[in-house]
Amino acid sequence: MTAWSTRPASPADLDQLRLLLAESCEAEVIPSSPLLIAAVERELVRVVESEGDLVGCIAAEMPSPGHARLSLIAVRDRSRRQGMATRLLGEMVRDLPRKSSEPPLISAVAGTEELTVTRLLLACGFIGTRVMRAGDGDCADRIYYQYKSRVEYIDPDARHLVHVTAREQLAESLGPTDHAVTALVSLGGEPAFEIARFEKDDPATLQSGEAAAGIAFSGSILAAITFLLGFAFSSTRFPDDVRLLLIGATFSTVLSLIVYASASGELARIRSNAFGKIMKWGNVLSEYGGVFPFLISLPVTYAQVSGNPWTTMVLAVVISAAMAWYERSEFSIAHRFRRSRTEVGLMVLTAASPTVGAALVEADAVSWPWTIALTATLMARTWLYLFRRGAEADIAERRQWQIRG
Repeated sequence: MTAWSTRPASPADLDQLRLLLAESCEAEVIPSSPLLIAAVERELVRVVESEGDLVGCIAAEMPSPGHARLSLIAVRDRSRRQGMATRLLGEMVRDLPRKSSEPPLISAVAGTEELTVTRLLLACGFIGTRVMRAGDGDCADRIYYQYKSRVEYIDPDARHLVHVTAREQLAESLGPTDHAVTALVSLGGEPAFEIARFEKDDPATLQSGEAAAGIAFSGSILAAITFLLGFAFSSTRFPDDVRLLLIGATFSTVLSLIVYASASGELARIRSNAFGKIMKWGNVLSEYGGVFPFLISLPVTYAQVSGNPWTTMVLAVVISAAMAWYERSEFSIAHRFRRSRTEVGLMVLTAASPTVGAALVEADAVSWPWTIALTATLMARTWLYLFRRGAEADIAERRQWQIRG
């Protein structure tokens, strides 16, 4: 099997692209030269290269920032059945959101007789949501497919099969908005669509529950920080800089509660689609302004109560290890965004802070530099995630729909 690789198309590929499309596609689906040139310039074309020749390509168009349409996919006959089309489609779906100011809806249209294209789309996370009438007569209908960017569930008892040639039944089956084509199967030796019913979520209910959970969590953290702050003021040996750190954590947690309440108000008024942005502020303020300072202060508090340096350091190391594990887990806020080397360094400083702080307290050393460095680290991370990181990324891919058990 010949080695091959994929890459974005460049203007130098235009001649080979035209030749490839002329050999692999019907004349009616070949884009005009201006459209093809524009797609290449906008980096909406990817190609497969084998031994210096282009043997496959995929192209898309983006008529609006919120919608991308796959316009064609072609592979030379001699190069098929090697996974090229699947690779091209997967890379295009992955790259399209980076070329838009907002995550776009990614769609495609395929005729009911185009079984190879249909299998490819369904295997790569697309579902067929409606029939696009091609006109009267014997013309085959076309099905509108869209990529599922989030997980939804289908009812296992609400699925049925429709032959691809049963045009009227297919249109009737896809009439309800919660029905979609999810598979292409063989029925009696003939191809048939499997049509499933999706369970519809209530976005308002889900968002309301998320806001309520945020308020409850921040309220609990605020109570714990307030208790620790009361102990700090009652102890004569408690470092002043740690007291200030806890005061800052109290302020930040109160701010997160206000933000969560604002999210609830935004949801109730339904004035705009700003719920996600508001919740992002609340989550970041709660974690980096409230939870982390509270956890990092625990070894210092324990050192004041116990006076035992060994147990204090063991506790500090355990908390540092737990924070490091959490930062690398899929549960952390940091996991939702792209990570640079600077951010990794800030994560290491955050995780090491409990151990460093406890060691300074046990050694009766000046801890102000540590507190200043910790505060700067948490403020830098808050600034990065609120103002420098927009869309979430690096979340592990999951199947776009699942059968509800």
